Amino acid sequence: MTESKSRAYFIQGFLFCFLGAICFSTKAVFVKLAYRDTPVDAVTLLALRMLFSIPFFLVSAAVSSKKTDNVKFTPGQWLSVAVIGLLGYYISSLLDFLGLQYVTAGIERLILFIYPTLVLLMSAVLFKEKINSRQWLAVITTYVGLIVAFYGEVDFGKTVDDNFYLGSFFIFICAITYATYIVGSGRIIPLVGAAKFNSYAMSFACIGVLIHFFITSKTSLLNLPIEIYGYAVVMAVLSTVIPSYLVTAGIKRIGSDNAAIVGSVGPVSTIIQAYFFLQEPILALQIVGTALILVGVLLIGKKSQR
Repeated sequence: MTESKSRAYFIQGFLFCFLGAICFSTKAVFVKLAYRDTPVDAVTLLALRMLFSIPFFLVSAAVSSKKTDNVKFTPGQWLSVAVIGLLGYYISSLLDFLGLQYVTAGIERLILFIYPTLVLLMSAVLFKEKINSRQWLAVITTYVGLIVAFYGEVDFGKTVDDNFYLGSFFIFICAITYATYIVGSGRIIPLVGAAKFNSYAMSFACIGVLIHFFITSKTSLLNLPIEIYGYAVVMAVLSTVIPSYLVTAGIKRIGSDNAAIVGSVGPVSTIIQAYFFLQEPILALQIVGTALILVGVLLIGKKSQR
């Protein structure tokens, strides 16, 4: 691959991850809107999201498996895809939906977006991958931006109830499991292909969520308010199916470490959306933090690979 094609390939991956992060960021807003406007609980809402998502992934899995360049999974790869998918979009999503019952969309983004640092650390410790100076600079810049942007979110002089800490704990564990998904997917996608991996991993996640729902919940999915179905369909398409393929394709092109850092644009998107749809205020510090986050993301976007 020539240098110009390699650079174009990297920029393409950067754009995929950038757009995927924005689409993913809509999920927190839709979840909060659903909690505000309907009596739905976390497990039911997550089950509906996956129920409306799984047809897309099953069809895509069947199509990708019939392609002439299809790579058949080994038993070990089947296990890896299943475990990675369950961690990334069953366990992580469940923890995220539970946490969003108790914290704002802004706080959720603050805690969740420690995952790029976790991805870099996991990659360095487990796979001995060197973190270069540009990545360190991008990480530092984006995280300074995150701290500045969300400094005003927590009133440290006000007593916070236990539910806030419980929700924060759920989101923190979610960040760990999602970082594990990013690292794991970055290792297996080059072996089996981005589209096929995403289709099967997400199918496993959808099945895991639905099994969890039918075991633990007594709620029927057939007689719910129409607004709940509306939010679930939008989350399935805009916040699940589309961004999952965008991010997976991006990881294939720029690697899991860089994809995690580019994903730091997500909190910026959430702040803006939460302002318009949830009436969460935008503070001056958030504007400064937003600018820093974008600088950090652009540092990665300008990176050229041989």
